[in-house]
Amino acid sequence: MQTKTRRITESAMLLAVAIVLELCSKMFIPEMPFGGQVTLVSMLPVVLISYRHGVKWGLVSGIAYAMLQIAIGAKTVAAAFQPGYFGDGTMIVNALIMCVMDYVVAFTVLGIGGCFRNKIENRGVALMCGSLVALGARYVAHIVSGYILFSGWAEWFFTQDGFPAWGGQLVASLSPEMLGLTYSVVYNGMYMLPEIIITAVVSLLLARIPKIVTKVN
Repeated sequence: MQTKTRRITESAMLLAVAIVLELCSKMFIPEMPFGGQVTLVSMLPVVLISYRHGVKWGLVSGIAYAMLQIAIGAKTVAAAFQPGYFGDGTMIVNALIMCVMDYVVAFTVLGIGGCFRNKIENRGVALMCGSLVALGARYVAHIVSGYILFSGWAEWFFTQDGFPAWGGQLVASLSPEMLGLTYSVVYNGMYMLPEIIITAVVSLLLARIPKIVTKVN
């Protein structure tokens, strides 16, 4: 019972830290025009929960974190169900896809961050690799969502004023489907790739503190 209480208490504290880091990020770091933002390693606490307590509990914590993200993004979620957000009319299916992929799936998968806790002896490397996999999985979720929902913006995105010349070359050489996929990979990569790299580096440094990366069970 004591271990269970400790696990719940510790997880709640780390989730609170994750939310604080994200809210602080919103104060200092500009958001992307169509959603997404580099944060102050706000996802690392969720990965750490999974590393300390195992993937199963990590996924439970990931779901809780996803619900908190929906609460934080309530205005965006509500707007997605309004007419015109995805084009003409109220597109309930698209709104549901966005909620599932960009929130539920994207943040729940952070709970797999402890997947290397018993497979790699070096704790720092294990935490770093787990961070790469967990955040990489979130990146994939956003790619899928972006391709389904926003690939229609691809041609405009790659040919807008100020975009490098290779954008126009992509438009001319790729099929609409591939262009839409490329758009989602590039756009989401503009904030997810820096986040992945920063989180991996910080996790490796954080692992130098033995108590932080101690496996509880």
